[in-house]
Amino acid sequence: MSGAAFLVVPQWQGSGSSRAMRFIDGAEAIRGDLPSAATTVVPVPASAGDSLGTGVQRFSSLIGIRDAVLAELSVLESPVVTIGGDCAADLGGVQYALSGREHGSVAVVWFDAHGDLNDVDSSPSGAFSGMVVRALLGEGAEGLASSGPAILPAENLVLAGTRALDDGEEAFISASGIRIVPPESFSDPSTIVDAVVATGATSVYIHVDLDVLDPGIIDGVSYPEPFGVQTSELTDAIRALRGRFELAGAAIAGFAPESLDAAEHDLPVILRVLGSLTATLPGAPSDDPTSSTASSARHLSTDPRSSGDSV
Repeated sequence: MSGAAFLVVPQWQGSGSSRAMRFIDGAEAIRGDLPSAATTVVPVPASAGDSLGTGVQRFSSLIGIRDAVLAELSVLESPVVTIGGDCAADLGGVQYALSGREHGSVAVVWFDAHGDLNDVDSSPSGAFSGMVVRALLGEGAEGLASSGPAILPAENLVLAGTRALDDGEEAFISASGIRIVPPESFSDPSTIVDAVVATGATSVYIHVDLDVLDPGIIDGVSYPEPFGVQTSELTDAIRALRGRFELAGAAIAGFAPESLDAAEHDLPVILRVLGSLTATLPGAPSDDPTSSTASSARHLSTDPRSSGDSV
């Protein structure tokens, strides 16, 4: 994937953590290692926002950020790598990728320790990060939940590295037949490839919440879960997917470092994951069916941008 475009979304409003605003610092830390000419930043309001009676915390802010993401994506070369922020920062990225392609042609691989499949009734917190995948499936608060061509079919979702589910999520997964690739299956990258092959999709959207990694590898996550994936297992799985399927888009989310020093400790791991998403793979399917060369990112802001960095 040459000429990658990056969309930084330092959203914290989807999180239920008392340390949610650390997601701003995490996104900014990753941004520091991205080429400025290929990077667009979505402004995120400082205010928390209001639920507006939806049962979703900070609903009004989440709607505004999602709409701003969609506006930026409309002027960026595809595929785009979104940098969160909490996991819900990727809502617009997935919706945009799905709506622009034939229905059912995109599989979403959600690398995450958690299912993010609650709805308002089953959520223990009302935090939208725990509902974002359910919203992608078309269920949830009106305005955030996908509709029309942006709906992700349940059979096109693969949960990868997932190991912590609420009771309501487990019931929903059983009823809908959603595929799960547990951490112990990551020793063979073909397992994840086979799960996507079974969906019938021709392209893949890859979402990575950094808590999919074992907590012994990375410190800066809000909800660490034991017995996670090793870095090499994650990057091998991503490369295997990209070697078989066209990349419709990608995201890295969930980085919430305690301090600048802590961020520096975790960044080498994050950059390895980022490299697996963006490095050119010989013989891989084209990531951009409309252009053989991706141009530098454009954005809607009138702020001046450096033209000296190459992608």
